[in-house]
Amino acid sequence: MLFMYYLIPSLSYGTSDFPMLEPGWTAQEEMALLEAVMDCGFGNWQDVAYQMRTKTKEECEGHYMKNFINNPLFSSTLLSLRQMEDRLSRTADTAIPFKPTDDPPRPSFDSQLSRDMAGYMPARADFMEEFDNYAEWDLKDIDFVDDDSDILHALKVAVVDIYHTRLEERQQRKRRYPKEVQDLYDVMRHFARVVGPIEHDKFIESHALECELRREICRLQEYRREGIQSFCGAKVYERVKRIREDERRKRNMLCDVLQYIYDARACQQWLHKQAAIDAGITPVVTTITTSGRRSAPPLNLTGLPGTEKLNEREKELCQVVRLVPGAYLEYKQALLNECRRQGGLRLAQARSLIKIDVNKTRKIYDFLIKEGYINKA
Repeated sequence: MLFMYYLIPSLSYGTSDFPMLEPGWTAQEEMALLEAVMDCGFGNWQDVAYQMRTKTKEECEGHYMKNFINNPLFSSTLLSLRQMEDRLSRTADTAIPFKPTDDPPRPSFDSQLSRDMAGYMPARADFMEEFDNYAEWDLKDIDFVDDDSDILHALKVAVVDIYHTRLEERQQRKRRYPKEVQDLYDVMRHFARVVGPIEHDKFIESHALECELRREICRLQEYRREGIQSFCGAKVYERVKRIREDERRKRNMLCDVLQYIYDARACQQWLHKQAAIDAGITPVVTTITTSGRRSAPPLNLTGLPGTEKLNEREKELCQVVRLVPGAYLEYKQALLNECRRQGGLRLAQARSLIKIDVNKTRKIYDFLIKEGYINKA
């Protein structure tokens, strides 16, 4: 079919009112049929006939099936391709094993996160439809040639500039705010229906700009306290500061070694963890419980939605409990709301609110008590 599709336009430079495959179908109609099938899809014969306007849907279906599907010429071509593929597969030394990838993390059904991510495809890590999804349509027919006039060339450049602006807006919609701005965004989403969308976006953007300015002011104040008077000195200060933090981390590492030195099993686990960190990969340490069973390794939070909203202690909890950040944030909010309503919260009430493993519920409950998010009834 592709051969016929490229052959027919080459004949259209002359007359195209002659039959090619069978009487009653001119070369122009053959080309129109192939284009209609490509536009409307195979099997949509009613739309194909409507686009052609010279044939009925029965005529389009019968002609296409006879000449492009059941044609012996195309069948023999497909057969030869299959035979060639079989020969290549037999001559290969070893077959490439198929290893299915792990199922990507998905938000729980009917949760706030699932509603926010409507249309998101975890396997592709992208949304089904982009913002301004048809922005590329204005560019598909643009072609810069040497004989363009100055006005036409300027118009094409203007269209490309407009497209870049639309791409920037698309990237802006995907940009993740800092944690404090994201928290404000989650709170203010309920008031978005009161004001217009432009006013709401301006409010969020202005708050994000305010947070960014505050961070820059704090950084400049730190430079002033340290006696730095130039940006060159600031670069040196940042480099020395990183070296100092690395040295502090190494001293903390030595303290960890001293803690584990009397436990051979714990020391071996610590060595494996440090080797993984030095190799630039996420450390996975398998621990052995008192019953002799191997516990699951810590959960890797890289790329999971909601990770940027957690602090370091919350990330460590999610890794140990093997709980995705989105679910943890929902459980945390539910417990906070119940604690505010009751004036306190018991473990039994937490277990009635969170329908997960009771051990995980206890760890979450104890963690929130320890961090001061909730208090006991």
